[in-house]
Amino acid sequence: MPDSGPAILIAAISGRALAASARRGGYLPLVTDFFGDQDTLAAAYAHVRLAGDLARGIEEQDLLRVLEMLSEQRPPAGIVYGTGFEMRTHLLDRLAQRWRLFGNNAETVAKVKNPEQLAATCAGLGIPCPDLSLSPPPSPADWLVKRRGGAGGGHVKPALHPHSAGGGMYYQRKMSGTPIAALFVSDGKHAVVLGFSAQWSSPTSRQPYRYGGAVRPATVTPAVADLLDAAVHKLAAAFSLVGLNSADFLVDGESIWLLEINPRPGATLDIFEPRGGSLFALHMAACRGKLFAAPHHPEGAKASAIVYAKNDIPCVPALDWPDWSADRPAAGITIKAGEPVCTVYACSQDVCSQAAAAARAIVDQRREMILAWTRAGGNHEGPAPDQCE
Repeated sequence: MPDSGPAILIAAISGRALAASARRGGYLPLVTDFFGDQDTLAAAYAHVRLAGDLARGIEEQDLLRVLEMLSEQRPPAGIVYGTGFEMRTHLLDRLAQRWRLFGNNAETVAKVKNPEQLAATCAGLGIPCPDLSLSPPPSPADWLVKRRGGAGGGHVKPALHPHSAGGGMYYQRKMSGTPIAALFVSDGKHAVVLGFSAQWSSPTSRQPYRYGGAVRPATVTPAVADLLDAAVHKLAAAFSLVGLNSADFLVDGESIWLLEINPRPGATLDIFEPRGGSLFALHMAACRGKLFAAPHHPEGAKASAIVYAKNDIPCVPALDWPDWSADRPAAGITIKAGEPVCTVYACSQDVCSQAAAAARAIVDQRREMILAWTRAGGNHEGPAPDQCE
């Protein structure tokens, strides 16, 4: 892989998607994350694994130490962050003191992830959102409890869940509808919507709303698409958002409700990556004030799903990983039940009305295939390659 171009620091719980897109955009990724997956190492110019874990989150001193180590490899143009900082906005302040931050600053992230401020802003903009309560509601069966700054859906529980309330928690009224996410890029004043995806959960008894996967394109009517697009433009301007962001909605018929904003590149980066292009490059340009039109995506549909371990995997076998997988763990590591094993993808070239459903069905099959292969110690027949990027 060519080692020319500007170096850029990438920090996230998982940095693989950002690193791969950065490479396609002509950058040299200096990456730190929790996993150090095989394809992350392949895309990175340099990588150092963080000492923390998913339960404890990113630790400040370890993060700063690792980033200084990476900066010695090649002077970086700045730093891009992914998931893992929503509850630690003070870390973004520390990073911005040392390197140029390509993304939303700590103040912006704190505003967006403050449920009261988000609800008040939505009310002023005329964007519907579910009712909010900071104290236990009188009819808890109709409510969810969420953690401030939470991501990935694992923190969301029914309000009746034992010990669900506490410090840093808030209540949101349950609403019916299909979860739809809008991926967009913004320069602080204007936004370009890159596409809509339908999302689903991978529930467990303890985490009934854990993120499972997404498929593009989402099936929405032109009228709903206009509502979503208008809401994104209003929110991007109101919060002065920059770079890649996403907004999560519920869509029920012709009605929409905003659930939250993710003020950083998120889980749907891969399925919207344009053939021969780079969303990372769009992110960098937008953070510099240059906003470009939405890139062209291949026809058909693309889906992604996270494969979670159903049981402990004491030793990941040496798999011949298929080309429709990513976040590929190194052979020999241990994965606990409930932790992510990898990500799988599927494409469908069916007619538009059927493509998304077909891609979703294929990705579900592939998720089960990966779990079967890990149980079988890595013995499997070589899978057919995917037919689209």
